[in-house]
Amino acid sequence: MSRPSTSELLISAGLSSRAIADWIAAEPSGVSDFASDRRDYSKYWSASAHLLAALPRKPARNDAERAAAEAILSAARDARDRFLAAHARAVYDELTAARMRFVRLEELIWMAAEAVPGLVPTRQEVAAEAKRDQRDKDGVEIDQGLFTSRVLADEQAGLHLCHAMLLPREDSAESAVRLAADGALDLGAVRLERHGRALHLIAVNARFLNAEDDTTLDAMEIATDVATLDPGSDIIVMRGGPVEHPKYRDRPIFGAGINLTHLYRGAIPYLWFPRRELGYVHKIFRGVARPDALPDDVSGFGIEKPWVAAVDTFAIGGHCQILLAMDYVIAAADAFMTLPARKEGIIPGLANLRLPRFVGDRIARQAIQYERRLPCDSPEGRLICDEIVAPQDMAVSIERVVGGLTSAGAVGAIGNRRGLRVGQEPIDVFRRYVSLYAREQAYCHFSPALIANLERNWDAQNRKM
Repeated sequence: MSRPSTSELLISAGLSSRAIADWIAAEPSGVSDFASDRRDYSKYWSASAHLLAALPRKPARNDAERAAAEAILSAARDARDRFLAAHARAVYDELTAARMRFVRLEELIWMAAEAVPGLVPTRQEVAAEAKRDQRDKDGVEIDQGLFTSRVLADEQAGLHLCHAMLLPREDSAESAVRLAADGALDLGAVRLERHGRALHLIAVNARFLNAEDDTTLDAMEIATDVATLDPGSDIIVMRGGPVEHPKYRDRPIFGAGINLTHLYRGAIPYLWFPRRELGYVHKIFRGVARPDALPDDVSGFGIEKPWVAAVDTFAIGGHCQILLAMDYVIAAADAFMTLPARKEGIIPGLANLRLPRFVGDRIARQAIQYERRLPCDSPEGRLICDEIVAPQDMAVSIERVVGGLTSAGAVGAIGNRRGLRVGQEPIDVFRRYVSLYAREQAYCHFSPALIANLERNWDAQNRKM
């Protein structure tokens, strides 16, 4: 039995034959010059949106209506990919004045929505879906992933975007003044504390085992900027504060990865993922950039410091990923690491790129694809963790390690960081990986499998925000 055509699917859903014919006729057959394609493709995406709007909202659709919605969304996305394959750099150059202006990804996306209507969703379209549980979204943000991926895939545009995301945020300057005046900085989800010539960056999301979500991301990047640029310190220590969960009450926890309850309830937008990897995690790894030089370790350098992670209790998911960007990892003897991306249905950030060079390909695949648990005090765990200490000795061990890493001076430590990095992960390797990640994570984020995995493995439907 042959599959029904797109027209038949849409007719079965009760859509107007005239509207269907107009939509099909509006689809551009290929690509031409940027100006013509911007006009023609925008017209097609507008027709797609009107056709989709004629269907009930996702939770109320029957089988025929669901099939019709998927056909409309898929066709419109295929058209976006064709357009971007030909014109991603043209769009980026228009939005950045031919790469003379740095624009952060979150602003770039909204600018693209205005410059090429229909290419990515508007603020209003994203805000409308943000009110819904993840399972009830049509996934308009997938188009943000297609755009981000194609921009990063272009070498010139992609490197420029990487540079833009490595620059200090505008709102970091005021926080730096507060740190200088008070000797500490409380950003709600993150605290900075001075300990001699070290700054301690402490994650504070006590209710959710120090998990990351949309309430923590800005604070983490601001803290990373401030700590990196702070003239009064030579090294940064990342820790997790004590938590409220009855099982771990008052125990420090490095972090539980992404907040799965918020993910299930639709409270983590797609852009959270590329912003995290292009933003604070990349700044830990490569430093905070200067506007006049791409920090590629050869022709230009950013501003950076050595980072030490102190792992109490566990480092799950995104917090395990963070360890792969650190210069030194101290772990409590009873702590463990996992990357439960398979059970969540998402991609574990940069772990696919970085983990194999720590533990080898086979163990990396087992950790990512089969959720192999890595006790910190094990042969495999010691490939990631530099030092294992008794939990009660963590504070003393941190002080000793900080002294050892800075005794020869910060200049040598930073030079060695760069020397290791240029051979392991030059910025162009990073760019190409995140281009793939941006696309694949977008589809994972809105996959029915994500919902099924969270309900089966996390009991997400019975957890409260």
